[in-house]
Amino acid sequence: MGRRLLLEHDNVPGIETFEVYRKQGGYRSVEKALKSMSPEQVVEEVQKSGLRGRGGAGFPTGMKWSFLAKPEGVSRYLLCNADESEPGTFKDRYLMEKIPHLLIEGMIVSSYALGANTSYIYIRGEYMWVLDILEKAIAEAYASGFLGKNILGSGYDLDLYVAPGGGAYICGEETALIESLEGKRGNPRMKPPFPAVKGLWGCPTVVNNVESIAAVVPIVNDGGDEYAKIGLGKSTGTKLISAGGNLVRPGVYEIEMGITVEEFIYGDDYCRGIANNKKLKACVPGGSSVPILPAHLVTKTAAGEDRLMTYESLADGGFASGSMLGSGGFIVFDEDQCIVRNTWNFARFYAHESCGQCSPCREGTGWMEKVLYRLEHGQGNMRDIDLLAEINKKIEGNTICPLGDAAAWPVAAAIRHFREEFEWHVNHSEEAQKRNYGLLKEVASA
Repeated sequence: MGRRLLLEHDNVPGIETFEVYRKQGGYRSVEKALKSMSPEQVVEEVQKSGLRGRGGAGFPTGMKWSFLAKPEGVSRYLLCNADESEPGTFKDRYLMEKIPHLLIEGMIVSSYALGANTSYIYIRGEYMWVLDILEKAIAEAYASGFLGKNILGSGYDLDLYVAPGGGAYICGEETALIESLEGKRGNPRMKPPFPAVKGLWGCPTVVNNVESIAAVVPIVNDGGDEYAKIGLGKSTGTKLISAGGNLVRPGVYEIEMGITVEEFIYGDDYCRGIANNKKLKACVPGGSSVPILPAHLVTKTAAGEDRLMTYESLADGGFASGSMLGSGGFIVFDEDQCIVRNTWNFARFYAHESCGQCSPCREGTGWMEKVLYRLEHGQGNMRDIDLLAEINKKIEGNTICPLGDAAAWPVAAAIRHFREEFEWHVNHSEEAQKRNYGLLKEVASA
């Protein structure tokens, strides 16, 4: 197993408390940054590290920080996006549950680098028990002099708050998050202006994912150049992966970027293969919004090269034969799983979570869900498969935020790689109906 920078101490008893976390070297980066580094130097180290946003988009974090406007006399804000609602993704929850002080330490250093004196952790509404864990840790940090006025005698002030959302997937989009935090309906904003210029309450704002902010701690402690030595190419450092589905050992893993997908699925240090001695059928490598890959493209690219756990390798071949690392929600399907049922399940989610602001997404996600329902339940026809493809084209690239694309890509990829399975549901409609009736009976009797 490779280096663990974020989860090194996750199994230390009491690590969620300030006392134990401090004994394990916690808050060293705060001391280093506030006592011996300027804010600009912290930003420079993050840029050197090559850290890319761990929430899904993979945009360089240091570059994002450098875009922050700094008008004289205007407040700046750092918002942590802990609205982890992407199906298949649960690594941020694990980090906040197990090592809350790591996130708080990252928030302090990052806020200092950005010149923010008030920062927020916007947490998913369903994570209320995690909110309690964070608030307890924040209270400990205040009591120990790491939050509040004149932190460590440096003259730097920071107040940190946790704000719960209302359980809306759309609030994972940064401008919808800002709208929600301001007390409004969580609808995405038109851009430009971007949050770095006009964000929370009209002030310059940076929004980063939980894992991205936590990664700032080892970057400041060890230096950006050391962090950049881990990984491969432009995929530097370590990455938390939420591994789920039909695996022998699902869970949260911290990997060094650049290991092979095959090693991650089958290696003894990671998932240990497909459960119940089944065969691999498909994989969604980056959360429900990224294209699904059939078995032959999971471990190898279309060119026959090893598929790696990096942004570049997983995207190799574009959407014709590749996917995305995304949020790291790694969902594995064995040979017995129905791709049509899975695609319908994802479509139901996106139809339910669409904010309704953009017509293509509001109407299109509902249409996709209805057509997929027909196909899955043996009520569809061949025209429905092509209709889904047409609906996808109308949604993709035609919405204010990426949720429309997130809804369209999984359906398009499922049809591209598993069209014969969709056709089976048409050609064997009676069998499909009986199978669904059987599943309903199983659920009812459970």
